[in-house]
Amino acid sequence: MRFFSDNAAPVHPAVLAAIMQADVVDTAYDGDQWSARLHSAFSALFETPVSVLWVSTGTAANCLALAALCPPYAAVLCHADAHVETDEGGAPEFFTHGAKLMTIAGEGAKITPDALGRRLRAIRDDVHQVQPRALTITNATEYGRVYTPDEVAALGALCRAHGLRFHMDGARFANAVAHLGCHPADLTWRAGVEALSFGFVKNGGMMAEALLFFDTTLADETRRRRKRAGHLLSKGRYLAAQLLAMLDDDLWLHNARSANAAAQVIGRAAGGRCLHPVEANEVFIALSPAEAAELRQQGFDFYDWGEGAARLVTSWHHDVTAVQPLADAIAAL
Repeated sequence: MRFFSDNAAPVHPAVLAAIMQADVVDTAYDGDQWSARLHSAFSALFETPVSVLWVSTGTAANCLALAALCPPYAAVLCHADAHVETDEGGAPEFFTHGAKLMTIAGEGAKITPDALGRRLRAIRDDVHQVQPRALTITNATEYGRVYTPDEVAALGALCRAHGLRFHMDGARFANAVAHLGCHPADLTWRAGVEALSFGFVKNGGMMAEALLFFDTTLADETRRRRKRAGHLLSKGRYLAAQLLAMLDDDLWLHNARSANAAAQVIGRAAGGRCLHPVEANEVFIALSPAEAAELRQQGFDFYDWGEGAARLVTSWHHDVTAVQPLADAIAAL
């Protein structure tokens, strides 16, 4: 039973069916009928006009967005544990042609308005220091914590006051919305977010992510950046078809709710072992090496997370019954 990453989960049958339905002759690149429907489909979901680009990886979605928001000589503010800082192999600097990442600390990998304000005040406004031009936050965060609409809006207000563009890494955006029960718009453009990397691969997709621009003027230039970066697939209809299938009947939200509910079962069983509140589909628990070995001997797979800790990730295909054996095993330690 594998709980090391939702990236390892199977593809949802509806996504596979959509790929098969798109397996016909059509226009190449992003000129096909499926790609053309993305803008209206996502605009309806977010209740505002949006421009949508499909890409094949979350790294590409994040870094193309940051390249659109930040010039090469400036900086992007992010959490010290943000995926763009710790797990994207220098891709943000590569895609932006050298923009600097400036990190901010915060509990649960969340940036607070106070922490952002302190970081901004510490930067002198002269040519000797790199000036920030954008902020990126992750929702849900790298520790499974969720920003509320009010928290995002507070950061958005600071961005406007300081002339910063605002990006959200939403690799697990669906899990955040499922946890909050809010409208997707309240967590994004209504709170000041200008670009969203809307993750689908972790939530039942095969190899398609959506890059959304609420400031639609950013899209045309990013299309050129996507081509230059090698992410304009010639048969893009297969990516577009996946995204549309996930939007159909709110499958993206149903899948996230299943994963979140499964994580809650594990979190309750772990009790005081939990290192962070369980708000999305990741559970971080205190676990000694001997205890980790005992769980693995029983057939459970997961990441060690530093010394004496582990990360357990549930996926769309898990339900409360599927994760009960793991929950029972943790409770019995």
